[in-house]
Amino acid sequence: MYKLSLKNLNLQRVSSRQVFFPGFLYDSGNPFVEHAVEYAVAAANATFDRNKKDDLNKLLLQGLDITILGCNDYYSYRSQIESRGLPLTPESLAALTPFKSITFNVEDDASGQQCKPEVAKTGLGSSAAMTTAVVAALLKYFGLVDLSSSNDKETKDLDLVHIIAQSAHCIAQGKVGSGFDVSSAVYGSQRYVRFSSSVLSSAQDAVKGLPLQEVIVDILRGNWDHERTKFSLPPLMTLLLGEPGVGGSSTPSMVGAVRKWQKADPQKSQETWRILSAANSALERQLKALSQLAQEHWIAYKSVIDSCSTTKNDKWLEQAADPNEEAVAKALLGAREAMLEIRKYMRQMGEAAGVPIEPESQTKLLDVTMNMEGVLLAGVPGAGGFDAVFAVTLGSSSSSNLAATWSSHNVLALLVREDPCGVRLEGRDPRSRGITSGVSAMSIQ
Repeated sequence: MYKLSLKNLNLQRVSSRQVFFPGFLYDSGNPFVEHAVEYAVAAANATFDRNKKDDLNKLLLQGLDITILGCNDYYSYRSQIESRGLPLTPESLAALTPFKSITFNVEDDASGQQCKPEVAKTGLGSSAAMTTAVVAALLKYFGLVDLSSSNDKETKDLDLVHIIAQSAHCIAQGKVGSGFDVSSAVYGSQRYVRFSSSVLSSAQDAVKGLPLQEVIVDILRGNWDHERTKFSLPPLMTLLLGEPGVGGSSTPSMVGAVRKWQKADPQKSQETWRILSAANSALERQLKALSQLAQEHWIAYKSVIDSCSTTKNDKWLEQAADPNEEAVAKALLGAREAMLEIRKYMRQMGEAAGVPIEPESQTKLLDVTMNMEGVLLAGVPGAGGFDAVFAVTLGSSSSSNLAATWSSHNVLALLVREDPCGVRLEGRDPRSRGITSGVSAMSIQ
């Protein structure tokens, strides 16, 4: 529970929800939610005219009751599945009730004492998604954005959600990161180039003591120079994420080790970075070429994808019966080669920096994965490590075959899929419908 000062727009925590865990009792303060509320209120206050500000104050004086539902995809439930004797399959995950209570990881410290439990996550950016959802919900509730239709106004509204969510998330985590997780939560799949960190200098001034209402205008009018272009997988392809269950990796420590290596060996690191960047660009070009071929030569495209979904990659070129089909097969093989190049230099980077970006156990799993029928490519996402693996499969049946193979290697294929959509109003869960109808029934007297 919090009190919000209408004068300086900051939150003061007056009580915390206590979380009980065997052997532990701790408060569950959440800086991501706190900053999301502060920045959303400040944005509305800075944008509205006097009449709308009066309406906003009346709305705030009624109080805010925020309910957050966490989607199962963000949390690990493999321990619960295993304890029930169920197979590590997507079907077992799908059988869980939606928005199930989260599970915790508990570790022992050096003295043998149990540490404070941590939420067992799948590494999909839950804090960014939660911050974005809270910001979008509040801005809609205040009447500042309309998220109900696809038009130019909605794009501007999403831009506002992005600015506020990005600012709140960076301040909450105490550093200016890449921002890709927030941008993905707002806009969906995309090609992204990060913004200049200086755009958040005003937000950092607020942390140092300047009132938020004095800096929010600078934040809203700042030069948000990130680049975002549409990007999604070509048709008839499925992105799978697998949870190995062998312990997570610390992204900040791994990134720190790579930066230390860059400083220690700038020439070698720059060359590795250049080759890796070229391989990434090559993969992007091949995927775009496949999307273009699907648009211009659908019958040939679908024929090759269907054939390749049941054969290994060394037979793919044989599936082509005309020049259009040959172009599709060559683009598929080009994407594979680019991914193999990416993996090669990610491993070299990890070896030079002394961190397991693609650990040996993951290498063996990924090699098995990429040699399966109907698998286009596979790798480790994000900063790498032991957190997860991903794969892109062709056609309708190869994804289920891969999920079964992963299960035999103690890897759980998750339910999450690539999605070109970002922030949107949801109405599928009965609890969210109840919340929505409650909000709709409210009126300002």
